Amino acid sequence: MEEKNLICIGCPMGCPLTVKMEHGEVVSVTGNTCKRGDIYARKEVTNPTRIVTSTVRITGGSEAMVSVKTKEDIPKGKIFDCVKALKNVEVAAPVHIGDVLVKNVAGTGVDVIATKNVE
Repeated sequence: MEEKNLICIGCPMGCPLTVKMEHGEVVSVTGNTCKRGDIYARKEVTNPTRIVTSTVRITGGSEAMVSVKTKEDIPKGKIFDCVKALKNVEVAAPVHIGDVLVKNVAGTGVDVIATKNVE
C-alpha cells in the first residue's frame, strides 16, 4: 500500500493529510478536520489541478500589461502549455475584469480572463 502525505489547502487550517492508495485508487484519507480535506486529498493524488495567474500585453491602454487568470483550474500537467500560450497574446484596450482574453487556453477547455480594468 502506498502512502502520501499532504498539507490541505482547502481552508486556513492546513491539516496534515495522509492518503493511502492501492493500485492507483484512494483507500483512505486521514488527518482532515472537514470534508474539504477529504475532497482535496482525493483530487490532488488522482487528478491535480491549479489556477494559473499571469499577465498579457495591452496595446493602446493606460498600462502595458494586464493581470489574468484561468477562469477555472486546469490539469497541473498543462500549466507550462498555458503559460507558453499566453506569452505572445496581445489585446487592445480597454479591458475589464472578467473579459475573456483567451478561449480554451492550451486545449484545456478553460478560458483566460482579465483580473484588472485597463482603460
